[in-house]
Amino acid sequence: MMDTHVTELEKDIIKEILNIGLARAADSFAVIAKDKVLLKVPAIQLIDVKELISLVTKYEDTHLIIQSDIKGDFNGATLMLFSDEHVTKLSEVCLSMLDVRKGELNVMQESLLLEISNIITGALVTQLANILKSNIYGSPPKAPKSHIANSLKDILVQHPLFQPLVFTVITQFTHNSKNVELPLLLFFDTTTLIKMLDIIRTFSTDKNNLMGEE
Repeated sequence: MMDTHVTELEKDIIKEILNIGLARAADSFAVIAKDKVLLKVPAIQLIDVKELISLVTKYEDTHLIIQSDIKGDFNGATLMLFSDEHVTKLSEVCLSMLDVRKGELNVMQESLLLEISNIITGALVTQLANILKSNIYGSPPKAPKSHIANSLKDILVQHPLFQPLVFTVITQFTHNSKNVELPLLLFFDTTTLIKMLDIIRTFSTDKNNLMGEE
């Protein structure tokens, strides 16, 4: 069976792939944010299903969660976590709304959050597809109306061997000295992790072979 241990070098390679996608997402996000957008380097951690559910569940009372499933050759999902403060600042910056009431979300605000998630997730997925030469795509984002754990379990039930690789990506944009951080969780199942590592290791092997021939 393929070794699923991820070395520090392989983590760095995955980070760089994501960084390219994030850079492109930043350019698109900047149009909505009407200002410069900065995206931080993602950190990678491996956690099991129970930890993933627990991690996401603890945000439910304080954050609005937007989910987009990743399908095709890879299987996974992205979750963007918006706090009341995030929603307020985004509404002020992107929708020019004043006196935004925390805890209340109108149609325009929800559409904005869905569009932000769609832009960032789409850029990441497109970049992964191009670099890893895989057929993958993101489903339209949604705001789960039930507990997020139930939404995630739909993925877990379909893929009982799910052992997610979680990328914690902190995105940030600035507008008139205001900073907004948006936690983004990106995760894949074990089969996808194996595919990604196999591709990366094949790249490394081919490169070493070429260097050996010189």
